[in-house]
Amino acid sequence: MVGANVLTVTWGDLGKILKDDDILRSIKLTVVTCTATAILSVLVAVPLAYLLSRYQFRGRAFIDTLLDIPILLPPLIVGLSLLILFNRMSPATCCWMMAGGLLLAALVGFVLRGKGGGRAIVPGALIVFAGMFGIGAVMMKGSGSLEEVSSGMGFPMTFHPLGIVLAQFPVAAAFAVRTMRTTFDQISPRYEEVAMTLGCHRGQAFSRVVLPLAGKGMVAAGTMAWARALGEFGPVLIFAGATKGRTEVLATSVFLEINIGNLPGAAAISLLMIVLAVVTLLLVRFFVGRGGAI
Repeated sequence: MVGANVLTVTWGDLGKILKDDDILRSIKLTVVTCTATAILSVLVAVPLAYLLSRYQFRGRAFIDTLLDIPILLPPLIVGLSLLILFNRMSPATCCWMMAGGLLLAALVGFVLRGKGGGRAIVPGALIVFAGMFGIGAVMMKGSGSLEEVSSGMGFPMTFHPLGIVLAQFPVAAAFAVRTMRTTFDQISPRYEEVAMTLGCHRGQAFSRVVLPLAGKGMVAAGTMAWARALGEFGPVLIFAGATKGRTEVLATSVFLEINIGNLPGAAAISLLMIVLAVVTLLLVRFFVGRGGAI
C-alpha cells in the first residue's frame, strides 16, 4: 500500500502541495492538535491504567470494557455522539452526568481506601469533582446547550480547532490507556512495597519509583496516541468540519482533494502523512531505545 503511494506521487506533486498555503496551515494544525491530544491522552491514561493494573475491585471489567468502546465504535459514531453531546444536551442532563462522575469518583475513592491507598489524594479528587458539579450547575443555568456554554466561556468546540482535539481524544486516549496498562503490568508491585517500607507513602512511591520506571512506556503511549490522532478522520469531519484555513487537518485534506478530483494531490498528502508517522516513530526509537517497558 505504501509502495502504491510512492510510485504514484511525483516530486512535482510533493512540491506543489508544499507550496500550497492551505496545506501548510493544515500541516501546522495537524502537528499542534495531535501533540495536544497525545499529551492529554497520557495525562488521563497514567492514573486510569495504574488503577486498572494495581487494584482488583467490582466493576473493574465493566470499566475495562467501557475503555474499549471508542476503539470498537465506527469513527463516524464518535463524531456524531460528540455533535449531539455539545449541541443537543440540556443543562439538566449535563448536571446529571456530572453527578454520575461524582458518584464514580466516590466509588473509586472507596475502592482505594479499602486497598489501603489514596487516603490523601482521593478526598482532594472528590472536592474537585464536587466543585465541578457546583460550578457546572451555576454556569449552565438557563443555557441552551453545552456548546453555548463553552462558547460563552471563550472555548467554542463545534467546527473549531479545539473541536479537533476533542474529536481525536477518545480513540487516542483508549490506545494510550492500553499501552500504559501493559507498562504498569510489567512493573513489579514489590518496588512500591519496598519504597513504602523505607518511609514513602503511596503517592511518593508512585511518583518516585513507578513513574520513572514507566517513563519509556509513557513516551510509547504518547507516540501511539499521536499516531492515532494523525489518522483520525471521521470524528474530526463530523464534529470539527473541514474548513480550509480553519479546521482542515491532513486527514481531511486528503478527503477534500479527492472530492475535487485531484487524486495526485491526495496521494501526495497521504505520502506526507506516512512520512510524518514514520519519522515520529523513528525519533522515539532513537531517543527512547528499544528497551522500553512494552
